[in-house]
Amino acid sequence: MSVEKTEVLVVGAGQAGIAMSEHLRSYGIPHVVLERNRVAERWRSCRWDSLVANGPAWHDRFPGLAFPEDGPDDFVPKERVADYLAAYAQKIEAPVRCGVEVRDVRRKQGETGFHIETSEGAIEAECVVAATGPFQIPVIPSVVPESEGLTQIHSSTYRNPDQIPEGAVLVIGAGSSGAQIAEELMRSGRKVYLSVGPHDRPPRSYRGRDFVWWLGVLNKWDAEATPGVEHTTIAVSGANGGHTIDFRRFAAEGMTLLGRTENFADGKLTFAPDLAGNIAKGDANYLSLLGEADAYVTRNGLDLPEEPSARDFLPEPECVKHPLLELDLKEAGISTIIWATGFGVDYSWLKVEALDDNGRPHHQRGVSSEPGVYFLGLPWQTRRGSSFIWGVWHDAKYVADHIAKQRSYMAYRPADGAA
Repeated sequence: MSVEKTEVLVVGAGQAGIAMSEHLRSYGIPHVVLERNRVAERWRSCRWDSLVANGPAWHDRFPGLAFPEDGPDDFVPKERVADYLAAYAQKIEAPVRCGVEVRDVRRKQGETGFHIETSEGAIEAECVVAATGPFQIPVIPSVVPESEGLTQIHSSTYRNPDQIPEGAVLVIGAGSSGAQIAEELMRSGRKVYLSVGPHDRPPRSYRGRDFVWWLGVLNKWDAEATPGVEHTTIAVSGANGGHTIDFRRFAAEGMTLLGRTENFADGKLTFAPDLAGNIAKGDANYLSLLGEADAYVTRNGLDLPEEPSARDFLPEPECVKHPLLELDLKEAGISTIIWATGFGVDYSWLKVEALDDNGRPHHQRGVSSEPGVYFLGLPWQTRRGSSFIWGVWHDAKYVADHIAKQRSYMAYRPADGAA
C-alpha cells in the first residue's frame, strides 16, 4: 500500500495551523494541514454564545486580511472570528483537510522523518508541527464529589444562562472567561458567587486608547515568559462593547466575591483568606499600567485626554472586608458550579521525545527537543502576545524560519559530490 509523503505535516487548523500554513507557503515548503473537525472548530463549539474576541478588530487579526463585517474598534463575535479564520485559510489556499484525525506520530527508524497514522491512512513527513493549541482538555478539579448532586460544568461547555438549572451559581475562577460568565449570569437575574484568585486586571481602555494599544507602545506584548508568569490570569472583557472588569462593581450589584477555592467537606466549600489581597494585587497591576501610560504620554508629548476618574474605586464591599471562608452550598441555594479553571494538554498521539515528564511540550520558542518536531499556539510560546491571533502569526514565522533553515542544511552537498 502506498504511503502519502509531504515535507511538513501541520496538526490542527485553528489560528495556529493557518498561520503556519501561510509562512510555509511563502517559503515554498510542501505541507498538509490536518484538522479532525472544521477549521477553527473551537471558536464555534467550545465557547459560550455571547463570547467576543478580547481584542479589537484592528489589532486581533492576521496582517493580510481585515474583518469584513466589523469596524476596527469592534470586538468580533466568536462565529465571525471562526468565519474569518476559514476565509483566511481559503485566501492563502492552505492545504487543509478537515475530518482527519492524527492518531500516532513516530520517528522513522534509521532514516529522517516521521511516520504518521491518521484516520484516513498513513503519511510520512520530514517535520511535524503540533498546532493543536492550549485548549485541549478542560480541567475540573476533583473537589466537590458528583454524589452531592450539583450540576458541575467547565466554562468550555457553558453556553448561556438558560442552560443552567434554577438556583444560585458558583463560578470558580475570575479570569476573562470566569468574570464574563459570572457577569452574564448576574445580569440574567441569577444569584452568583465568584471565587477570585490571583490575577492581573488591566483597564479595557485609558485616555482614549484600548489596553492592547498601551501594551504595544509600552513593549509589554514582547515580554518573554518567566517561571510562573505564563500562568497569570488576566481579567479583561470585550463584552458589550468592551469594559474594564471591576470586581467591586460586581459586588455592589449583588455578586458575592470569595477567595480562592480550597476544600470541600460535609456540604461546605472552604476558601482561602486571600480575597482582599487578590483584589489589591489586581488593583496594583491596573494602577501600574495607568502610571506607565501617563509617563509615556508626557514623555512623547501626545495629545491624549487626561482621565483622572480612572483611579476612582468604589468602596470596599462587605464581602471583601468580611470574606466568607466557608459556604454551605445547600443553604446558599447553589445548584450549579462552573469551573473556569483552564485546560490541560493531550499529546498522547505524539510518540516522540518532545514532551516532559508531565506530558507538556519541551521546547524553546516552539522548537522542540526532538529534531523535526515543533509546537505552535502555546501561551507565552515566545512572548506575552503568543495567545492572540496576531501573536501566533509571528510565532509561526519563527517556526517556519527554523524549518527553512534546517531544510537548507539537509539540502547541502559538498562541491566535490561527497556525501
